[in-house]
Amino acid sequence: MIENFQVQELLIAIAVKQQNPSIMTADFLKYTGIVPSDWELARPPVLTNTAAQVVYQNGVSIVAEVNRVIFAEAIANKEVSDVQIGAIAHKYIQTVKQVNYQGVGINLRGLAPYDKTNLSARNYTFSKLLQAGAWQDFGSVPVEASIRLVYTLDETQLYLDINEAQLQYPDQTTKSALLFSANFSRAINQEEPTARLAAIGAVIDKWQSDVETLKELVNSKFLDDQSYSISVATTEPLQFPTAIAK
Repeated sequence: MIENFQVQELLIAIAVKQQNPSIMTADFLKYTGIVPSDWELARPPVLTNTAAQVVYQNGVSIVAEVNRVIFAEAIANKEVSDVQIGAIAHKYIQTVKQVNYQGVGINLRGLAPYDKTNLSARNYTFSKLLQAGAWQDFGSVPVEASIRLVYTLDETQLYLDINEAQLQYPDQTTKSALLFSANFSRAINQEEPTARLAAIGAVIDKWQSDVETLKELVNSKFLDDQSYSISVATTEPLQFPTAIAK
């Protein structure tokens, strides 16, 4: 039995034609009001000629590269009203207006752990999603699978990657899982900068409906109806409570 799918991470990636990443510092984000002044850093910021990264204790991280800005947040078990990066991304593009913004993508990652007494994620992948064949029997270890599906929706294309995963629990036990990674891609056709910013802002606001779309797709088309709650740490690799692993 597969446990119910839950979105773990929301990532908003905004493409730019070219920028200087070094302008994005923790002080810049705070003093311009892009992030609240009382947010505390999870670790020292990273700043190089080609990238800058600021990570906060509440699970929000911001990365600036030469050709994009990435806003990420761990959202498992959070209420919609508590998710921050949609508003942060809005404030950023309205503050840093000298950059030539090109487009925006909404990216989501989530896990569906397997009950350890049942099939593994690998068995699910090969028995449910792929047709058995001689192609599986090659090499010195069992072949691994990674699947990409492309769905055309009303206003967007949804790229869905499905991978096998192993979860490491604090008590050192492991559990098989399916990792679903989704990208919602929408075209930005406006040429005038103000109109383009408005269009990008409208896409940012769709993150909530994108989460619901992904949950509906995965839970209704791939998984069983059983529902379990899982938790993640906010600034470190995925960690799960001991109780969940039992």
